[in-house]
Amino acid sequence: MAIGERIRFIRNLRGMTQKYLGTLVGFPEKTADIRMAQYESGTRTPKAELTKSLADALDVSPLALRVPDIDSYLGLMHTLFALEDLYGLTIENKEGNVTFRFDPRKGKDAARIADMVTAWADVSAKYRNGDMSRDDYDTWRYSYPAHDETQHYVKVPSQALSDALVKEFNDRLK
Repeated sequence: MAIGERIRFIRNLRGMTQKYLGTLVGFPEKTADIRMAQYESGTRTPKAELTKSLADALDVSPLALRVPDIDSYLGLMHTLFALEDLYGLTIENKEGNVTFRFDPRKGKDAARIADMVTAWADVSAKYRNGDMSRDDYDTWRYSYPAHDETQHYVKVPSQALSDALVKEFNDRLK
C-alpha cells in the first residue's frame, strides 16, 4: 500500500476529513482538502517532515504511513500491520507459540490470500517432511504461481479471439 493510500486509510479510520487533516498539519483552510487529495492520490509525495506531521496528527508512527521496508525490524512490523489492514492477517499467541493466519472471512482479498498462503504451507510441509527437495521447493517459491497446482489461473484470450467470439455470438443472437 503506497503512502497516500496509508494516509487515506488511517485518516478514514480516525474519522477525519481531508480538510481537517490538512489544516492540522498547517495547510491553509482554503486549500487543505486539495493538498491532502493530492497526497492521497499519489499525485504528490510528502517529504519526511510532512510525513512526521501527518503521523503526529493521525496519532501513528511515521513508519505506519511509509511504504513498508522489510529490511528492518520496525519496517517489517509495519508491513505486518498493513497486511492485517488489507488482507485480514491475524496473530495469535497460544501457549507461547505465535502464529499468523489470514482470515478468509475478512473479505474477498483475505480469502484469496488465505488460499495462496495455504498452498505455500502445503508445499513447505512437503519440503520439511522430505517429500520435496530444497531445489524443488525453491523452484516453487521463486516461480510462483507457475508451479502452484492448487490455484486456478486462467489465461485471458487474445483481443482478436475475443472480438471474433463476440461477433459470432452477436450474429447468432440477431
